[in-house]
Amino acid sequence: MTVATFPDVDAVGGVTPTKRIEAGVAAFADEFIALRRDIHQHPELSFKEHRTANIVATRLASWGYSVTSGIAGTGVVGTLRRGTGSKSLGIRADMDALPIQESTGLAYASVNAGVMHACGHDGHTAILLAAARYLAESGQFDGTLHLIFQPAEETGSGARKMIAEGLFERFPCDAVFGLHNWPGVCAGHVGCVTGPAMAAVDQARITVRGKGGHGAEPHKAVDPVVATAHLITALQTVVARNVDPLDMGVVTVGSIHGGQASNVIPDSVELKLTMRSFRPEIRQLLQDRIPALARAQAESFGAEADVDYQLGFPAVLNHAEETAFARQVAVDSVGAERVEANFRPRTASEDFAYMLQARRGSYVFWGNGNSASLHNPKYDFNDFILAPAAAYWAQLAERFLAA
Repeated sequence: MTVATFPDVDAVGGVTPTKRIEAGVAAFADEFIALRRDIHQHPELSFKEHRTANIVATRLASWGYSVTSGIAGTGVVGTLRRGTGSKSLGIRADMDALPIQESTGLAYASVNAGVMHACGHDGHTAILLAAARYLAESGQFDGTLHLIFQPAEETGSGARKMIAEGLFERFPCDAVFGLHNWPGVCAGHVGCVTGPAMAAVDQARITVRGKGGHGAEPHKAVDPVVATAHLITALQTVVARNVDPLDMGVVTVGSIHGGQASNVIPDSVELKLTMRSFRPEIRQLLQDRIPALARAQAESFGAEADVDYQLGFPAVLNHAEETAFARQVAVDSVGAERVEANFRPRTASEDFAYMLQARRGSYVFWGNGNSASLHNPKYDFNDFILAPAAAYWAQLAERFLAA
């Protein structure tokens, strides 16, 4: 990828691109903070983002974008062409909320019971819309810009569905970029990771079947509770004794259910697991070893184990050249001191992984400060980072599509 380098000053006015873009976005930043809070107050679950999608489409059209709605149901793409350049760029934001009851107590807290923006997709949408307005009104680029507003990230199905419906055939992109806010990282600081940036996620349901009986006569039963207790301990050896210590794997048992009474041995016990990994080889290893271990462990107690192993979405694998580009734009946009030098991959997951399988690109992290964690009923997106992140997208677009 050939990346144009901005001169120290623009030809007009002696203002650097960074200052020009910052000033342009700052002029209307309050409007998008208000919009972000409005979206936060009216969250919508995956594939139900009708109100949000309508806001996005209406705004984009008012700024002169060619708007295509209804991709994957509620997805929206805004396209803006300038000049005669042949290059094309995609920037993606997610729009859906989570089935969580908000407990922030904010004046703009969710009015939809049991639904909230607990992951910051309201912020991601507002950031990209703010960048969209700047680029439409003042952007200096030569080529084609596609702004992708994706539904259903939280269910891991939105990106796949958009791609299956011809996203990149209908809107060709030489590269695609996305971002996510991250609590616990200094507000406005940027993290870039080459290679694995977020983990693959898979799930399994294991049912250990024994023979029920009276708690006073365990010798007449095949106790699935005891077999399950040993299985839970054994599952931790899959990573500890099968995965190279220099690699990453996570096996978490998040749910156990079996029996109702203290004096009754149940017929079965059910476990629910989540597995995380960065590399395809480790993902396959977990997929092979967990069912084999579950069946063997149950059998050793005279029980049986049924395993329903479901693959989720793959790891986010950032491409090296595009990540180096995204990092340099961050240095130019927010300053080298705010670009995290040793930002580490995250073991959470993101369906942007599918877009990076289809096209080259990179997924960038923006610090959200000391907010509550993601998927927490007390979480709120930090409005402080909205304008800087929008300016970052604008600068990345201008640089990528430079004449």
